[in-house]
Amino acid sequence: MASALEDPVLIRSLRGHMAAVTGVTFDADAAGLATCSLDRFLMVWKLKTQCRAYRFVGHAEGVTSVEFSPDGQLLASSSQDHTVRLWIPCIHGESSVLKGHTASVRSVSFSHDGYALVSASNDRSIKIWSVCSQRLLFTLFQHTHWVLCAKFSPDGRIIASCSEDKSVKIWDTRNKTCINSFSDYEGFANFVDFNPSGTCIVSAGSNHTVKLWDIRINKLLQHFKVHRAGVNCVSFHPSGNYLITASTDGTLKILDLLEERLIYTLHGHKGPVLSVAFSKGGEKFASGGADAQVLLWKTNFDSFDYKEVLKHNFRRTHIDDPPHLLDIYPRSPHVHDEKLESVEVNPTFDVTDTQTPDPPITEIRSTSSFGTLSLASIHITEGFQYLLHQPFII
Repeated sequence: MASALEDPVLIRSLRGHMAAVTGVTFDADAAGLATCSLDRFLMVWKLKTQCRAYRFVGHAEGVTSVEFSPDGQLLASSSQDHTVRLWIPCIHGESSVLKGHTASVRSVSFSHDGYALVSASNDRSIKIWSVCSQRLLFTLFQHTHWVLCAKFSPDGRIIASCSEDKSVKIWDTRNKTCINSFSDYEGFANFVDFNPSGTCIVSAGSNHTVKLWDIRINKLLQHFKVHRAGVNCVSFHPSGNYLITASTDGTLKILDLLEERLIYTLHGHKGPVLSVAFSKGGEKFASGGADAQVLLWKTNFDSFDYKEVLKHNFRRTHIDDPPHLLDIYPRSPHVHDEKLESVEVNPTFDVTDTQTPDPPITEIRSTSSFGTLSLASIHITEGFQYLLHQPFII
């Protein structure tokens, strides 16, 4: 089912980081956006009212990725300081440090139930942590070079990882073994993730490509080469029908996976685009770049159509076992190259935007570790919902 589309619109530019923005993540209702940067800071942007920003200080070196827990009550971050941190993003700036990696940690991501974290590191390992006890559960070793990214499947039963050893690996979390490996001898994947139904993985390649694999039949489904430089990050629209990509060539591109075509090329960043993410409902997306900017966009997909697709996709993910007739099965894994035409969206940044000045920034320094978490203790009145919906008083 293809939706009628309108061009995406840039809502605003968020300035506050002082170095490259390496990660962006929305909370559950898109009222807040968290970002991280090589400037060592996390920032939480309050979006629903007049925009305000909160800078969280704690990591000793650059922060490489950030992600909200599914309920929006916690933030996880990874850093070049060899640690993973769990934050309660409140006025006290409480955080807990997870130590175990022996080199820079490149990515961190929650399981979809929020009970576990997976981290990937330059020490060639993947580690799985308990969120409640903040303890290491187990470690996966088999990559022979830096591990750049690791993600849980929607059901939590498998993990996908990618490495500079030019492989993408699939791991069974129950028996803690590698059950499959996809190799790409033309380059390595910078980023990997699952589609919303958990039947496919996508990889963002250093060799300018985006590849979509069916992990049930080990088949390359789609192979897009629409960028002119490495692809650093991708994000699935919650319907599973669209994919947005971020590249060192300075552009974002939106791909229609059902129609197998490039739809939009988005400009705005001055330099490489390092991170991108759709909101949970798909109505917004955000991008972060080497220019230290965060750009907030409105999707403008036809709202009725994609909400119907979302509703149908939710039923498939939670009730029926795969495979499904509606899963993506293109005619062949042919290359979709950069000659494909797309709509160019190019906001002008030369004119000063007097309507949306840079937001005031409140700096919050991390206090001592908040200790072992009970699930009930996460839902505290001074937690993230307080930060979003109440006056912020220091």
